[in-house]
This record gives sequence, C-alpha cells and structure tokens, in this order.
Amino acid sequence: MRHLLALTLLACASLADATYSGPYMATGVKVGEVTDTTAVIWTRLTKIENRIGPDAPIPTVKYRDPKTGAIANEGNSRDRIPIVEFPNGASVDQLEGAAPGMAGFVALDVRKDDDLEFGIFDYQPVDPDRDFTHQFSLKGLKPNTRYDFQVKALPPRNDSRGARYSDVFPNTVPMAGGSFKTAPAIDSAETITFTVTTGQEYNDKDSPDGFRMYPAMLKLSPYFFVHTGDILYYDSLAKSLPLARWHWQRMYSLPTNVEFHKQTPSYFIKDDHDTWMNDCWPSMQSPYMGDFTFAQGQAVFLEQVPMSEKTYRTFRWGKDLQIWLVEGRDFRSANDLPDGPDKTIWGKEQKEWFKRTVAESDASFRVLISPTPIVGPDRSAKNDNHANDGFKTEGDELRAFMAAQKNMVVVCGDRHWQYVSVDPATGLREYSCGPASDAHAGGWPKDEKRPEHKYLNVIGGFLAITVDRENDKPVLSARHYTVDGALLNEDKFKLVP
Repeated sequence: MRHLLALTLLACASLADATYSGPYMATGVKVGEVTDTTAVIWTRLTKIENRIGPDAPIPTVKYRDPKTGAIANEGNSRDRIPIVEFPNGASVDQLEGAAPGMAGFVALDVRKDDDLEFGIFDYQPVDPDRDFTHQFSLKGLKPNTRYDFQVKALPPRNDSRGARYSDVFPNTVPMAGGSFKTAPAIDSAETITFTVTTGQEYNDKDSPDGFRMYPAMLKLSPYFFVHTGDILYYDSLAKSLPLARWHWQRMYSLPTNVEFHKQTPSYFIKDDHDTWMNDCWPSMQSPYMGDFTFAQGQAVFLEQVPMSEKTYRTFRWGKDLQIWLVEGRDFRSANDLPDGPDKTIWGKEQKEWFKRTVAESDASFRVLISPTPIVGPDRSAKNDNHANDGFKTEGDELRAFMAAQKNMVVVCGDRHWQYVSVDPATGLREYSCGPASDAHAGGWPKDEKRPEHKYLNVIGGFLAITVDRENDKPVLSARHYTVDGALLNEDKFKLVP
C-alpha cells in the first residue's frame, strides 16, 4: 500500500469540471479467498449505473437437427445445433439484466475498523479481455480483524502527464464500499459460522430484487459463505462468450446479491452448469452450446469471481475448523467411460493434494465442501458424481479415506434437495445444502426417506455450519434453513477424541 500522489491544481482544474459519464460498478464488488492475513477483492466497471430493467428483451434459441435440418424450439439432444435470435435487433448489451463493461481505472482504499484513515492502492486499469474486471490481492492483514474498504471507479486517463485521479470528480466518482473479517489465527478457538448454497437459477429467483436467502443469511452474520457451484445456468441461452458473460452480469447486478457480497467473504466453486453444460467434462464434444466452449467457460469463471492460484484449495479458520474446496470438472474422465481404478472426477494431482493436506491438518473439525455428492444417495439414473455407479471406484476410495479421519464430514451442493445422510458402509456423514430457492427444489420424491437419511426435505434454502465449544470441547452444528431463515433441522457432530 502507498498513498496516491496528489493531483496538480492544473490537472484538477482541467478535469474536475467535466461531466461524469462512467464507468460505474453495477455488478458490485466481491470479497473472497480470505485467510488470516490475505484477501482478494473483485471489481468490475460498467457503462451504466444500474442494470437494464425487466422490460428489456432476452434472446430465444431454436435448434436444428443436423441430420434432417428440422428446426425445433427445444434442444432435446446434445447433437442439436442452436440458432440464437435477438428480438428487434437487440445486442447482448441491451438485454434484460445486462450491465455491459467499460474501460477505466479502479482504486482500493482499505482500513481496519479502528483506523481513522484508509491505506490506498494505486489506480489500476481493468482488463477488457477479462470482461473489464480487476482483482486486488491484499496481504499482510491481521488475523480475526474487521476491515472496511472502498473501491473507486474512474474513466481511462486521456492526458500524457501521468496525473492521478484522487480528486478529479469529488462529488460524482462512483464508490462501492464494504467490509470483511479475516480468519482467526490457527491457535485461536473462535466460534465460526458459515453458510452454503447451490442451484442458483436466474429464472427461479424468488424476489423482485433477487433471492430471499441472501438477506436471511445476513441475519446470521456468517464469517464466510460458500457457493458450491451451479451459480448460474449456461445451458439454455449462453451459446457464445458474450452471452455467458451476460449471465454473470444479470445474476450479480441483482440487489440482494450485490448487498450480500460486499459484506460477506465468499468462496466460489464451479460445477457443470457454470462451466459449460449439464454433466460436462473437458473432452466432451457437442454442438449444443454453439460458439461457447468448455475452455471459455473455465476462463470466464476465473474472471468473474475472486480466486486463488488453483480452483482446489484449503482454508484454515482458527483452531477448530479447516475447509477443503475441490474442483469437479477440470480433471474428470468422461462420464460415459466404464468405471474402474483409472476413472476419476478429481484427477491424480488433486486427489494426492487432498489426502496429504487432510493428513497434515490438526484442526478439530475438517470439512470437505464438494460441488457434487460423495455419499448421496442420488438417483439411479444419474452418472455424474461419486454417489453414482459411474464413479463408484473412486467414490469408495474417497469415502473410506475420509471415514478413517476422525471428525471429518462432507458438505455438498448440486442436488436440489436438502439432506443429512450417513454412508451405511463407512459411516461418513454428508450434508446437502439444497438449492437457492423453493422454485428450484425437486428431483427426489418427498416421501422417499431411506435408512441412510437422517434428514430429508425437498425445499430451497441454505445450510449453516457452526463450529463452537461446549464445556471447552469442540462441537460442529449443521443447520438447514428455509429461504427466509426459518430453522428446519439441526444436527450436532461432537468431537471424537
């Protein structure tokens, strides 16, 4: 950090009277990848101050049969070729929910909550090749400390003097403020609560402002939040790179999402629908997604969320909690290969990293957060996760390994219902968070509670995990909530010596 150089009076006089016309930050800010001493703050500049409203058009997609040439409104197989139609000649930047990007500079001011002055990061240009985003990496922070921050946006510099921008538009420069708290030190026994969700379908939002679960989660004051994937759904409309980015614009310009992420550190995991398409893998071939490719989906995810060097990583939250976030798409074998010892979802390198870091951890509780189920049960027709027969060999390996670790549980996304289950073969415990809205719940019979289910509810909402101490002994509590924050189920997992 270093203070910005002051503008000269001449520079101020020549620029301050200009009419401000952007950029803005209609897609807000996101705080992520928080540790005890580091954090990442994600920013993006937009041409407009607010998202395009609900009366704007959205594209329609029809599909051509490659064999017959017939055109249908539904693409009911992966060999269908999409035809995207924009109403009335609209462009992507004119669609409902769009917040098109704009070149410019962003600066970040950060301070501890008891400091009087902000420390300042110099203005940095956003990257037009990464959807006009920039990520600030903060280092040297203090453990278990609240920080306030402000992001400032300014247009591209058009003079050759290298003038700084600190006071150019003193009354009109857009700012996006927020706060976050760093993780406790590794030897500190703190009460930690975090929340988890999955299945965030734009068309299933349940509030004019977005999703009701976000203000409900804020009432719990979570230390952090984990989105397990299916953050959005590319399949139907993201048939090109610009349309994929539009999905992120309209999702993260929703007021509930903007308000939540500016004050809650988040960790993001991607799954199939926010990588490319349903049940996808890297070598998959399909014309169904038009010009949008698997590799582009991987890149878009990295530009749209705060992220570490790798998409599989582990974070320590004090003496009693360590979490693992895993990558389920980039390294997987084709789903339709026969199962066997070489068929994998995680890949060799990630699996070795996971086993090594779990074995090295001395946290009271170790929690794997997976984009897809490890235990299940899942539907017999599915073939995409470790609870399915298609990946049973690796699933058996991972369940046996984790069950052999004391005080380790699994939290999973992907499934559109909430559950607590215990693997009958190993005793491994899994908590499914359920989808982000009631409209997105489904896929499992409401009355089909199997012996391995300790709790089952086909409903939207979220999961909250709390690690606390009772009589100085660590306890993990998992609580399922409705989208409005009503408690549905509580499951306590006490430390095994």
